[in-house]
Amino acid sequence: MIYNIDLNGKLTKITDGNYDYTSVSLLGDKLVATRQSISEPTDIYTVEASAGGKITQLTQENKHILDQLQRGKVEARWTKSVDGKQILSWVIYPPQFDPNKKYPTLLFCQGGPQSPVSQFWSYRWNFQIMAANDYIVIAPNRRGLPGFGMEWNEAISGDYGGLCMKDLFAAIDDIAKEPYVDKNRLGCVGASFGGYTAMWMAGHHEKRFKAFIAHDGFFNMDQQYYETEESWFTNWDLGGAPYEKNEKTERTYPNSPHRFVEKWDTPILLIHGERDYRILASQSMAAFNAAKLRGVPAQLLLFPDENHWVLRPQNGILWQRTFFAWLDKWVKPVKGGSKN
Repeated sequence: MIYNIDLNGKLTKITDGNYDYTSVSLLGDKLVATRQSISEPTDIYTVEASAGGKITQLTQENKHILDQLQRGKVEARWTKSVDGKQILSWVIYPPQFDPNKKYPTLLFCQGGPQSPVSQFWSYRWNFQIMAANDYIVIAPNRRGLPGFGMEWNEAISGDYGGLCMKDLFAAIDDIAKEPYVDKNRLGCVGASFGGYTAMWMAGHHEKRFKAFIAHDGFFNMDQQYYETEESWFTNWDLGGAPYEKNEKTERTYPNSPHRFVEKWDTPILLIHGERDYRILASQSMAAFNAAKLRGVPAQLLLFPDENHWVLRPQNGILWQRTFFAWLDKWVKPVKGGSKN
């Protein structure tokens, strides 16, 4: 959304609709803005700077590709969490969705940890590609994400294994009640804090999921404190060093995924960039070894030339192929039968 606030503090909403406006600049008596959504990559628009003003699309950079694709429906879904508060999730359906069929379903766990699950477009974590592979996707705005007030956003700091995880369980459990969701074919995927989430859930999910994918997540929170280049963040969000005894550290460090490996029993794919200095690749290597030592099916994909993101196109293609090969193997039913 784009809003205008005048010098008297009057706030006026200029735009509407389910879009992310990623930049806005003045252009005479109009605005020029870039806009994207879960279903549309970024293009440039002009916006009349008044409530309900006309919006004109200036570029159609990917029209020749988008015209060849059928995209799935995207809708908002509200779910009540364990404490009665409402969680907004985006649900993305397969392009030829049939409510009389049952679909494998993916829980997307956002990173950040304080980054919104908005109408963002990604060339890697692309919900429409996931839906086109015949998965329903649910992407919740769990505790710790901006857009729902400071209390909601700050609730995650010092509580990594707490209400934020219960929010995610509430969202997947709620949609699993729908007749078109195959509750026996659920997957859990995420990157960064979402990767931590997938590894944490591997020790807590109580048989909900058939497979996990953790990209650039941290497995050992004690190790993360000492090796990250983002020390200010661990001091703030984790509460300080593992040896410091305060309210935050005594809640966060006991929720390190490595402390629950004895409960791991579900296939897990680990992906990491070896130039990631925010969360070092050693975290995924350790998680991979932990799974293999437990006898849990596991795969490790390392990118020697990537950092906390996968930015090179050829690496992105390999990422997508590996991502869906893993999910198709462990989450989708076998043709002509079903997996246990």
